[in-house]
Amino acid sequence: MSDAPNARARRRLVFALLLVSTTLGLAGTDLVLPAVPALPGSLGGSPALAQMVLASFVAGAGAGLVLFGELGARFNQRSLLVLSLASYALLSQLAAHAPSLEILVGLRFVQGASGAAAAVFAPGMIRHLFSERDAVGALGLLGSIEAIIPALAPVAGVWLLQHLGWQGSFHFLAASSVAACGLILLRRDAFPALVSRHGSTGYLPLLRDPVYLRYALSQAFTLGGLLTFVFGAPVVITQGLGGTLGDFIVMQVTGIAFFMLTANSAGWLSEKLGAERLIAGGSALSAGGALGLLVYALAGGTEPLMLAVLFIPVNMGLGFRGPPGFYRAVVASGGNEARGSALVLLAILLTAAGGTAIAAPFVTGGLTPLALVAAAISALSVLTLVCLPGMPADTAGADDPG
Repeated sequence: MSDAPNARARRRLVFALLLVSTTLGLAGTDLVLPAVPALPGSLGGSPALAQMVLASFVAGAGAGLVLFGELGARFNQRSLLVLSLASYALLSQLAAHAPSLEILVGLRFVQGASGAAAAVFAPGMIRHLFSERDAVGALGLLGSIEAIIPALAPVAGVWLLQHLGWQGSFHFLAASSVAACGLILLRRDAFPALVSRHGSTGYLPLLRDPVYLRYALSQAFTLGGLLTFVFGAPVVITQGLGGTLGDFIVMQVTGIAFFMLTANSAGWLSEKLGAERLIAGGSALSAGGALGLLVYALAGGTEPLMLAVLFIPVNMGLGFRGPPGFYRAVVASGGNEARGSALVLLAILLTAAGGTAIAAPFVTGGLTPLALVAAAISALSVLTLVCLPGMPADTAGADDPG
């Protein structure tokens, strides 16, 4: 009993370091964003090539998810996390000294891949550190912090650009990654030394497992539908509805606030109501919100601020279902946790990219096409839950600590 407070403190420290490591990987896009317009003047090249600095990083991150999912199934994930942060720091520093825009684009791909480990390993480590309720709560907090990074990181990026030039964001990522790497090395014994029990099976068993696919795909469709709408909303609001970027910011801030509220209540709600009910209810609420946006569009609605109101249930639904849904996807991987987490994240990335690509040619035409695509993707989440089997009631909490 005397060790319990120390054990809790160690778990919280590990979670904090996982949170920082994951945040650094995400910030590689949004922190650099304000510097992109200045890159052609400093390094040569065109504005179009400068945009590839962002696209290359995202593509590299997608490749890194698959890479670390496979490596995490074969080697000690704690050591891989340290290696990932060290590589991310080195590549960030190299990017700060890139002699040309073309070389920077290439470095950004490798940088994105190197920083993906924390996102892959964190859900499995959290599962082994906490009870089911606490793990769902931790995933909710992790998701909440991740949700505000796109809002806060560009602000920090502007400050770094003004004081340190375009290299400032890369220097910051390098220094922060070195610090996180050092802290993990100092407290490495507190981290679970995880290696998948399915080192040689690859991704195919997960892609054939209907229970795993139920949670992974429903997660991807709910978040992918939301992101599709977010990515297209600035153009729709400013060009299709006659609004301003301020209207988009209001929509985003309102949605993030309600997401954080529901995501941080998902742990105890999951325990009170049951994870399956919360996942199903959250998915239905998010899909219903997307349908409400479509109905508003079809009715001829053109008030940009109404989108902020109608977008609330989309975010609330994701907040309710996101943490327990991701947790159950990890559990359903059956010990193949690194690959399981990687596939969920990759599915989210591909769904958002695909939805954005489908809606892109039509977003200047108004709200209806974007709302239709987002609603269709969100509806697939509910359909997936209906058509695919869930896990037995006594499986989700297996292997919970103490």
